[in-house]
Amino acid sequence: MNGRRLIPTAALAGAVTLAATALTACSGAAAADGGKDGKLGVMASFYPLQYLAEQIGRNHVKVDILTKPGVEPHDLEISPRQTARLGESDVVLYLKSLQPGVDKAVAQAGVRNTVDAATLTTLEKHGASGHDHHAFEGEEAGHEHGEAGADPHVWLDPNKYAQIAKGVGAALRKADPDHAADYRRNTDELVAKLTALDTEYRNGLANTATKTFITTHSAFGYLAERYGLDQEGISGVDPESEPSPARMKDIQAIARKDHVSTVFFETLASDKTAKTLASDTGLKTDVLDPLEGITASSQGADYFEVMRSNLKNLQKALGTK
Repeated sequence: MNGRRLIPTAALAGAVTLAATALTACSGAAAADGGKDGKLGVMASFYPLQYLAEQIGRNHVKVDILTKPGVEPHDLEISPRQTARLGESDVVLYLKSLQPGVDKAVAQAGVRNTVDAATLTTLEKHGASGHDHHAFEGEEAGHEHGEAGADPHVWLDPNKYAQIAKGVGAALRKADPDHAADYRRNTDELVAKLTALDTEYRNGLANTATKTFITTHSAFGYLAERYGLDQEGISGVDPESEPSPARMKDIQAIARKDHVSTVFFETLASDKTAKTLASDTGLKTDVLDPLEGITASSQGADYFEVMRSNLKNLQKALGTK
């Protein structure tokens, strides 16, 4: 027999069957977790929602984002590949009306656990002037009024961002009940930090020489309303819209009347308009970041750091006493 040991046919067949079964089981497990190492797969449409998912989910989630750093979220175009990835996600977080391309892709993807952040707080209308607003109450605000001009920049108000955080936490608990206690604890910790940030803003902006600030992108209506300020936007909530000559003339008059010292611009859009206005009026320029994405040029590494940088820049521009 040349030292070889023969294996009975029945035993060999059984071994092959067992190996095939094990391979199938392993393949099934890999497919079930989508290559996420057993973690909950969360797709966020842009940075503020990515940050919430990471802070609340921590080690239990794998978070991907549709809007890459440096890309202006309002103009994001979704590729077929990204739409397919949406469909593979366990949870999708987006804010309806902010990114029309994402709205369409989410509708096509058919994900079971989809969270529209606009339904988690109250949306309002904010025009180029801080005085132009109207609140839309209830859960339907994001759906019925998003297309009618509701301002989507709710994350710049720490109170509203905390409301959204609570909704995201509830969505993660529903999708992954095994880790519900951790999600709840992490949500509570994040909300406490946002409450503290709100106090910093409230105290830091309580006594200023002027209440008016000028910005190229009218993204700060919620922040202004929360802390008793007046936002005067050169353009509207769309950072790419061009201001009319009449609007530029109005802004110059407002700057003189309200003793404005600074024109704010943002990191993800052109600063050309701000610099033109500053040059024409003798004003300074500075950054007020709408936190739609974090890049190497951001004044901070995360939401809280950038929000605190915004607070310091506002204090300097408004003349904190």
